[in-house]
Amino acid sequence: MPHRSSLEVSARIDHWWSIANGDFVVDPFGPMARAGLFQIGLPGADAAFDSYRAIAAAEQAIAGKTGLLGLASAFTARQVIARFFISGFATADQRAAWLPRIAAGEVCTAVAISEPGAGAHPKHLQTTAESRGAGYVIRGRKAWVTNGPVADLFLVLAVVAVEDGRKRYGLFMLPKTTPGLVIKPMAALDVLLPATHCELELDGCEVPASARVGELPDAYPAMAMPFRDVEDTVGTANVAGLLSWLLDKAASRIERTEENALRLGRIAGLVSLVQAASRLAVAALDGEGDDVPARVIGVRLLARDIVGEIRELLGQSATDDETMARALAAFDMLASVAREPRKIRRIRLGSSIWPGNSIGSENH
Repeated sequence: MPHRSSLEVSARIDHWWSIANGDFVVDPFGPMARAGLFQIGLPGADAAFDSYRAIAAAEQAIAGKTGLLGLASAFTARQVIARFFISGFATADQRAAWLPRIAAGEVCTAVAISEPGAGAHPKHLQTTAESRGAGYVIRGRKAWVTNGPVADLFLVLAVVAVEDGRKRYGLFMLPKTTPGLVIKPMAALDVLLPATHCELELDGCEVPASARVGELPDAYPAMAMPFRDVEDTVGTANVAGLLSWLLDKAASRIERTEENALRLGRIAGLVSLVQAASRLAVAALDGEGDDVPARVIGVRLLARDIVGEIRELLGQSATDDETMARALAAFDMLASVAREPRKIRRIRLGSSIWPGNSIGSENH
């Protein structure tokens, strides 16, 4: 029997689909706000939406209906950032000020961690938040800020101290109207439209002490690192949705033969495994079941193989069709993101399997 959250999300997605009229690029978020999609994943509206599972269900449905990984990921970025950082770490006053507006679709929140030429590596990040009087002065640059061009509130990671040669970080809320905050355009990645990105220039941005999110001594290990895993896990739903869309498109383009039916059946079976593994991985974020790192790794690798098989099945028609070619290019683009962290996860998993390791096979 479907989980109540899945049914509620499905109803919201159907409403969004009925009013979006296929126009997802010019105004991707307006119809979502009118359909109540930005309540999904946040507390305060409906208990059925208060979970990562609900966000993932919506992401999978958006990708499955449109084949637009960029649209699904742009939606999910808004919801996961609000749930993880604001709902999870912000003060009661910060939550009261921002969460209702985010849920209503009035405010888009973006997180700014990576920097030009440094990526997100904590040793190389240079943006600082200097304590001054009753607040902070923030200086630096950020890059690859998802939804940055349309964001109303930025969560900026910055160095607050250096202790024994080690940087300590804080996370700060900066409205886009903050003096000294400049949004700088980046070259558009057409295959990920309508998702957009930007750089930020932070030239002496003064913020009150109340702008700091959480009271932890170091936001990098407490927030930035876990967020990367949460983002990657929920993102498996995007992949699962795209695979369903690709399977449907492939079925409509190939000849009806027994051999092709055999191949489609094989692909459909593999897609169902990706979808099941994604659901289990996301459920663990909500405290349901064990966190099994191998699931997310397996989803990514199996999805790569499935896309390869669909490409082989379609041959030249995969690139002749513009929507199909764009979807496949978007998959390739997102598969290349965070390559190094994903490699490290696989190494850790492989090392845990060696005899004598303290991590048992049940955690694989």
